[in-house]
Amino acid sequence: MSGIGGGLFTSTGVILVLFILLVIVSRGGFGY
Repeated sequence: MSGIGGGLFTSTGVILVLFILLVIVSRGGFGY
């Protein structure tokens, strides 16, 4: 992850992934 956007890109990517996972879980996408 180093080099491409630095820490900002990594932080944004992590937040984006967590948000997507939250939406999937809230919709029952994993079948739980």
